Amino acid sequence: MHRVFAVELPTSKSLMTQAPVKRSPAPLFPGTMVGGYRIVRKIASGGFGQVYLAVSRSGQDVAVKEYLPASLASREHGDAPVVVSKDKQVLYRMGLRSFFEEGRALAQIAHPSVVNVLNFFLENDTVYLVMDYLQGASLQQFIVTSAGLKHAKIFRESTIRSLFDEILRGLRVVHQHKMLHLDIKPANIFVTDEDRAVLIDFGAARDVLRKGSKFLQPMFTPGFSAPEMQGRDKSIGPWSDIYGIGACIYSCMKGYPPPDAGARQTSDALPAMLGSMRSLYSNGLIDLVASCMQLDAAQRPHSVLAVQTLLSANPVHERVSAIPSPDTRAYQVSHLTPGRAKPLTDVLR
Repeated sequence: MHRVFAVELPTSKSLMTQAPVKRSPAPLFPGTMVGGYRIVRKIASGGFGQVYLAVSRSGQDVAVKEYLPASLASREHGDAPVVVSKDKQVLYRMGLRSFFEEGRALAQIAHPSVVNVLNFFLENDTVYLVMDYLQGASLQQFIVTSAGLKHAKIFRESTIRSLFDEILRGLRVVHQHKMLHLDIKPANIFVTDEDRAVLIDFGAARDVLRKGSKFLQPMFTPGFSAPEMQGRDKSIGPWSDIYGIGACIYSCMKGYPPPDAGARQTSDALPAMLGSMRSLYSNGLIDLVASCMQLDAAQRPHSVLAVQTLLSANPVHERVSAIPSPDTRAYQVSHLTPGRAKPLTDVLR
């Protein structure tokens, strides 16, 4: 199904994002050469690094992600060396190794719904991932825009089912490679100008660094992170990504994030909030969200294939049946960051 959205970000009532971090290290200067790629400009930054538009030797536009966590490293200006204090060097190196290995693993995945890693290399005492330069906008931008129109439905159910069918196909391949995303949220689902839904901004270094560091901000996104992601010693796995899928579908129906998993363990408002949408969306879709967002991981769908099966079912008024316990085999984690968002045109409702 063809999906077209409009993007015009409001200044308030935006979807939740991660807690703010300290000022980012200075970006590389335009014209800087790294690994044979010429930096054009910075297009994004966050707590874990910078993203640049760059040009390859052949003239191809690419997105280059530089590992440079603001809580661990600094850089005074664009051609200065990376500085890591003595007490943070071990943690910095842990994340760097994870970031590099993630590039190696993601480079082996070729799927239209997973952003393509073209190259990865060590330089300037850090790691760079080179990815396709995507033009379009994030699902978060689409949700904010559509919610601002004040219609009863944020998106049509057919649009939601079509979009997440694509995302689940990509996530299934990621899991088949024994990798995890670990930061599934609308900001990390990108819809290109060619109307292709792509998973971006994986969370490898983020997961490694969250385990035992006093230097970093919380390593989860309120509303979208499963409860096991909010503790350092809890088991994560495919079930953790499945929770994020459910939370994203909820946002597409409601227009804002679901209640945070931490708050839900004290007083769970999610069932009532889902119940209020039964006149707008099918029981099948609402029950799928409820199943994916179970606080007990063992009660969630045990695999992406199970979610796909439920999503592809006709939208009839049936309850989701009991779900087998999740597979607890070891999985890798990964981390990736988007290219620059370019607004699309029109709104399909």
